[in-house]
Amino acid sequence: MMPLSSERGVFARLSVAAIVFVTAAMLSACASTQVADESGTPDPYEDWNRKFYAFNDALDKAILAPAAHAYVEVTPAPMRRGVNNFFDNLAYPEVFINDFLQGKVEQGFEDVGRFVINSTFGLGGLIDFAGGLGFSRNNEDFGQTFAVWGFDAGAYFDLPFLGPNTARDASGIPPGTVTNLLFYANSFVTFPLGLLKIVDQRASLDSAIRIRDETALDPYVFQREAYLQRRRHLIHDGDPPPDDLYTLEPIR
Repeated sequence: MMPLSSERGVFARLSVAAIVFVTAAMLSACASTQVADESGTPDPYEDWNRKFYAFNDALDKAILAPAAHAYVEVTPAPMRRGVNNFFDNLAYPEVFINDFLQGKVEQGFEDVGRFVINSTFGLGGLIDFAGGLGFSRNNEDFGQTFAVWGFDAGAYFDLPFLGPNTARDASGIPPGTVTNLLFYANSFVTFPLGLLKIVDQRASLDSAIRIRDETALDPYVFQREAYLQRRRHLIHDGDPPPDDLYTLEPIR
C-alpha cells in the first residue's frame, strides 16, 4: 500500500494540475487583447521583447551553447537519440490528451498506443519501438488546442528563459508542464534530468540557431516570424489555408 505521505503528495500535485489547467484556460480567453499595434505587427511589446531576446541570447552564448556543444562532443549520436526519445516519451501524454481535446479521437488512441509501446518495449522511451511498428509521432499541445477552441493568439512575447511565444501559447505552458511525467518525479531526479533535457533540446536546435545568426539581417525578427509560421503550420496540421500563409495572426 502507498504510504499516506505519498498519497497526499500525489493528490496535491494532481490538485495543482487541475487548478493550473483551469487558470490557463481562463488566461487564454484573454489572449485576444493587444493582437497588433497600429502598424499591423503582432508584436506590440517589441521594445521589451527585444530586451528579453538579448537576455536569452546572452544566456545561450555564455552557458547553453557551450554546454550543448560539449554534450555533442562527448555523447555518441545513438545515445543522444535515446535521450531525446526518452524526454519525448515523458512529455507524450500532452500529445494524446490534446488529441482528444481537439476531437482527434482515432489519432488519440494511436498516440496512447505509441506511448504504451515505447514506455514498455521501448525501455521507458529510450527506443522508438512504436515508430518501427508504424505509430508515427504527432505534435499536439495546449496552445494548439486553445486555437482549435477559438481563442485568438494574442500578442507575441519573447519570454525570459522560455523564448518565443504568443499569449495563447504561453497559457498552454502550465498545463503542458503538469502533463509531463517528469513533473511527478522526485525532486532529486527532476533537477538533473531537467538540466539534461535543456542541454539536449539546445543541441537539437543548434542548426536552426546557426542559420538564424549567420543569415538573418535581424535575428530577432527572423526568430519571431519563424515561430509564428511554425505555429500556423502546426495548428493546421501542416496544411494552412493559402490565404492564411502570410497573415500575422496564427489563424484558427
